Amino acid sequence: MKSLTSNPQTSIRHPNNGIVEVKNLVYAYPHQEPVLTDISFSLNAGDRVALMGATGSGKSTLLENLIGLKQPKSGQISINHIPIAPQTLPQVRKQIGFSFQDANDQLFMPTILEDITFGPRNYGVPPAIARDRARQLLADFGLAAYAHRSAHELSGGQRRLAALAAILALEPQILILDEPTTGLDPAWRRHLAQVLLNLPVQVILIASHELHWLGKVTQRALVLSGGRIAIDSEIQPLLQDGETLENLGLPIGW
Repeated sequence: MKSLTSNPQTSIRHPNNGIVEVKNLVYAYPHQEPVLTDISFSLNAGDRVALMGATGSGKSTLLENLIGLKQPKSGQISINHIPIAPQTLPQVRKQIGFSFQDANDQLFMPTILEDITFGPRNYGVPPAIARDRARQLLADFGLAAYAHRSAHELSGGQRRLAALAAILALEPQILILDEPTTGLDPAWRRHLAQVLLNLPVQVILIASHELHWLGKVTQRALVLSGGRIAIDSEIQPLLQDGETLENLGLPIGW
C-alpha cells in the first residue's frame, strides 16, 4: 500500500445493494464547520469492518448518524434499503444493536438478567422466551453465575459482555460497537474477540484505537481523516503500512 500522501483514495469498491448504505453524508454541529464531509460507503452481508481514525476524526459522530441519534446536514443513510428518517427510526433500530463506549449507559436494571430481558420484553417478546434467551446469552458469555447480580458487582470486562448480551437479546442483524475494549485487560480483550468472531449477525462495525485487536476481529478498514473516508481497504495490508498509519495519526504499536 502506498503512502496516504501519494494515494489518498485507496478504496474497495462495493455494489450499491449493501445492508448499510451511506451516500454523500455531511454532518456539522450547530455553527461549526462540517465534521463529516461527503462520506460514502457500503457494508454487505458478512462484513466485519473496523472504523479507524485519530481522536476527533468523527468516528462516534458517524456511528451516531448510522443509528439516527444525529441527523446529517445532507446525504442519505439506508439500512436494508430503508432510508433513515424520523418515521422509519423504530423499524431501522430493530435491526441494529449499538454499544456505547460506556457499558454502564446500557445496564440500569437491578440485575443483569433483567437488563438482558428488558429490550425483548419492550418489543413484546413473552417473558419466558426473553428469560430463556437471556440465560443462553449469559451462558455463552461465561456470565451465567452472575445472572442475579447488579452491573456494579461485575468487573469492567464482565459489564462489557453483559451490555453486549443485552444488545444481542434483541437479535439484531447489524452490530455497531464504539470503543468496545475501553478498560479491558488483555484477557478480556481476547475473550471479547472470541465472542465477536462467533456472533450470528450479518454486519459488524467497530470503532476502536486498538489496532492490533481490530486486526484480529475485522477484515476491512474504513479510516476517517479530515472529515472524509481516506482509506477503505483490507485491514491486514494497512496494519503493515507504518508510513500510512503514521500519516493518519495512528502510529502502530502505540
